Amino acid sequence: MKKYAAILLAGMMALSLAACGGSGSAASTKEEAAPAEAEAVTEEAEAEAGAATTTEAAAETAAEITTVSEGELHMATNAAFPPYEMTSDGEGFATDAAGSVHFEGIDVEVAAKIAEKLGLKLVIDDMEFSSVITSVQSGKADMAMAGLTVTEERKQNVDFTDSYATGVQVVIVPEDSDIATVDDLANDKMIGVQDGTTGYIYCSDTVENGGYGEDHVTSYTNGAMAIEALKAGKVDAVVIDNEPAKQFVAVNEGLKILDTEYIVENYAIGISKDNPALCEAVNNALNELIADGTVQQIVDKYINAGE
Repeated sequence: MKKYAAILLAGMMALSLAACGGSGSAASTKEEAAPAEAEAVTEEAEAEAGAATTTEAAAETAAEITTVSEGELHMATNAAFPPYEMTSDGEGFATDAAGSVHFEGIDVEVAAKIAEKLGLKLVIDDMEFSSVITSVQSGKADMAMAGLTVTEERKQNVDFTDSYATGVQVVIVPEDSDIATVDDLANDKMIGVQDGTTGYIYCSDTVENGGYGEDHVTSYTNGAMAIEALKAGKVDAVVIDNEPAKQFVAVNEGLKILDTEYIVENYAIGISKDNPALCEAVNNALNELIADGTVQQIVDKYINAGE
């Protein structure tokens, strides 16, 4: 604030000096320019003051919340789910604890912005998807962010922030497949899914509950392995989120996505039920990023802009 006042005083002095200087056309020019110069100085001072206030607020927030490691925000994810989380060929937007692996994607960028608002450094804990929620429950990670769908079962294990994205589960099949719609999956087909995902939960459920039964589902560690199984003829179809599906189909000839959607769901961030202060802080930061358009800009960067 002292710096802000000093700059304002300097601006006022400059205005005063300009108004009192010389005569004739030169004096007139200075008088016209002075208000604009004072306004520019004031705007710069306000911007600096705003930045300082933001930094101070972030520091205060960081001091008020508890995380796994002091000064860090650990995000549990499975970095094999493009475009939400994946390893980066460049510097990326966050690293693992050792700083040797770089990550990028929608979730990674959004998480990095959240960490920045909280005055923390984002650290990525890459693991199998089925371990993402349990790592938060056990206190090994601060939050789970992995294209994570909000379900009643998961809400029993972690608290969720507000939703920041919508996911659509779709079906990938070979181009010459006799599977034309989601309904055809009920015709004694074998379905490949990623272990622990909602695709697995829905497909492996009983027929009475809208699923196909565990006998008709094979789960894999990640989506890429499920796709390889599909190409090898070990399964007849793969159920996975639409955005990774588009990327898998783009790099694997002979595959297509059915026109009919399997299910629509909401993505959110999972945080330990034992850490409500962190959940509130993360949710507040997330909503600020949604309100100012940052989240949409990140989504557009990876998805909408390329359509």
